[in-house]
Amino acid sequence: MADPLMLATWSFSARGCAKAWPGLAGGGSSLDAVCAAAREAEEDPTVDSVGFGGFPDANGAVSLDACVMLAPERCGAVCAVTRHLHVTDLARRVMEGTNYVMLAGEGADAFADRLGFGSSPLLSADAEAKWQQWRAGKIVPAPPARSSIGEVHVPHDTIGVLAIDCNGVMAGACSTSGLPYKMAGRVGDSPIPGHGLYVDPEVGGAVATGNGELIMGVSGSFLAVECMRRGSTPLEAVREVLQRIERRFHPAADQQIGVIALAKNGAWSSGALHAGFVVSVADGSGIRTVPCEPILHPSRETIL
Repeated sequence: MADPLMLATWSFSARGCAKAWPGLAGGGSSLDAVCAAAREAEEDPTVDSVGFGGFPDANGAVSLDACVMLAPERCGAVCAVTRHLHVTDLARRVMEGTNYVMLAGEGADAFADRLGFGSSPLLSADAEAKWQQWRAGKIVPAPPARSSIGEVHVPHDTIGVLAIDCNGVMAGACSTSGLPYKMAGRVGDSPIPGHGLYVDPEVGGAVATGNGELIMGVSGSFLAVECMRRGSTPLEAVREVLQRIERRFHPAADQQIGVIALAKNGAWSSGALHAGFVVSVADGSGIRTVPCEPILHPSRETIL
């Protein structure tokens, strides 16, 4: 028997962890747990980067992406979904019910229709109002606000979740509405296995959040897992991903990346380019949100 554990990106994910934890702690599956945590964020209108409440693209339309993964041969994803909210559940059905890995756009929405997923509007009133302000050029960036736990909110904070259940099975999920006001058609790292999420039961798993193009350029989550495969600790793996991104992209202060790496034995670490990234943790000690370590630029805070 393994000690169950959940890890998720950003403080808003704590609500999903709290909802999923009783089932995981009671012997439920890690896949059920990560999907439940992501679903909670998708339904929360106060989360402006996931599901209902997520900011739209430049044309005012919300599109959602998601991925679930148990192993390289067991993963599913959807992207550019415009009529269905629960994209993590939809990605799971791609994994469990088809021979494919990813469905996109209208094809993914049609698949959801055939499965009986209810369609619904994805653009919240608040997100639409902010889009109208952005389109009119009336949004003035506010100084970053640090919370009591050191978190600095950024408007591209994807939810990525990793869990280990009592049977030692690891699962991961990732869900997002993407960059706010993005070019229509843009898809980032979140739904692509090996980029925003990667799980290999022989080694462990990883999730990444932040500027997707930077993560995609180094296959961030895959890189973290491969570092652990060759013997790196989760801390060393996180550091390697961040250093690789730093070396290739020279990120600006408004380009944040957060990474969580989880070994199959339950050891884990998290890190970020700049201060402000936090991790929600659920285990036998309770549910809490903790700052990450390492931070590549500890004296620099994400500036929006």
